[in-house]
Amino acid sequence: MIKNTPEKCFNFIPFRKHDIVEMCLKDNLLSDQETEFRHLSSMLSSIYHFEYHNIIESLKDSYALIDPDSDTRKPLATELDKCDNFSVLLKTLLEKANYERITEDELNQALNESSLFKIRLHVDFDDFEEVLLFCRGESIREENVPQWLGLSSKTITFINYDRVVVYIRLSKDYQESKNSLPFSKPGATLLKLFQNVPKADLEMLFPNTQVRMRTIDKLLIAIPALISGSIVLTTKLGAALILLGSLLGFWFGLSQQPVELNKTTILVLLAGMTTLGGYLWKQFSNFKNRKLRFMQSLTQNLYFKNLDNNAGVFHRLANDAEEEEGKEALLAYYFLLTSKPLLSKSELDRQIETWLLEKWHCAIDFEIDDAVTKLLNIGLIKKTDDTLVAISIAEAIRVLDQRWDNYFTPDNKTFE
Repeated sequence: MIKNTPEKCFNFIPFRKHDIVEMCLKDNLLSDQETEFRHLSSMLSSIYHFEYHNIIESLKDSYALIDPDSDTRKPLATELDKCDNFSVLLKTLLEKANYERITEDELNQALNESSLFKIRLHVDFDDFEEVLLFCRGESIREENVPQWLGLSSKTITFINYDRVVVYIRLSKDYQESKNSLPFSKPGATLLKLFQNVPKADLEMLFPNTQVRMRTIDKLLIAIPALISGSIVLTTKLGAALILLGSLLGFWFGLSQQPVELNKTTILVLLAGMTTLGGYLWKQFSNFKNRKLRFMQSLTQNLYFKNLDNNAGVFHRLANDAEEEEGKEALLAYYFLLTSKPLLSKSELDRQIETWLLEKWHCAIDFEIDDAVTKLLNIGLIKKTDDTLVAISIAEAIRVLDQRWDNYFTPDNKTFE
């Protein structure tokens, strides 16, 4: 059983846009304008959907040269620096979707922590020219992990990321012989989205991750091997070793007594060599099988944690960013519309965060600057001295309708 406890507040609002509308209307402060408010929300969603279409097109153009899944031809020469611009556009999109960068210090700390899956992982960062990791949603979790072959269990506490985006570009001097993966070519890129990733296991998200034996795993193989090896030496290899020692002693002049090689002695030597070979092969198989079990554990975890790959990732991120923009703008507009006294930006921020926490048990760090800027640019709110005021719903619908019409005029200056 997993217990989930918030570790820190993120900007991400963990409710659907439709739910935010219904949550606002549940306050009964717009009882005579519910239909108009829903219509306003729908128009606002259409505005952001149209504007994010341009963002997706820019990402598609910059990603075209480095898309490993592309099935289209390139009839015209394309500027190579466009692919370098992709990471910049991706960072911007991730920020709008309320993802936060996993810093180098946080990554190093994760690499030094013990794996939740009881395996040791190694990543060679020299293979990469660029590595970007972003997360959204962080929590402290507790989970019961079996110990001593399932005879007991231990409760461990770990930091979990709800979503993790990984963007990797291989170095230009990468040696293809180092890895047999299909994408492993100099300059190749990898873009993936994962869910529910323990911070201590970020290594498993890298394409060149190698499973290595922990000290305890080596001991679990070595100790039984030594014990069984001693038994084999004393019981099944004794006669063969004595015979072999006598032969070597005679050949090297250490003994004057010759050893007669007959059918019996040859059979003893063959039986001893066969037993030794079988023993060594069994130990090698034990080592390989244990490593394969670790690889299977890693593969199974990645299978259920992977949400999207390559171009599909930024399409999903664009949808997430569109949702976040709409939710932030709608909440800020609603609270300014229904507040009796005029609110400052800091008071608005505090009211929204308190409302979400006390009424909906959701602690977030509301992105007030972004929300207010969006509403001012669209024209749904006005600023008077240090306070903000929302225009009426009817007027807001007219403003959004005019903005939509202006998108399709040749001299459009509304789009920002």
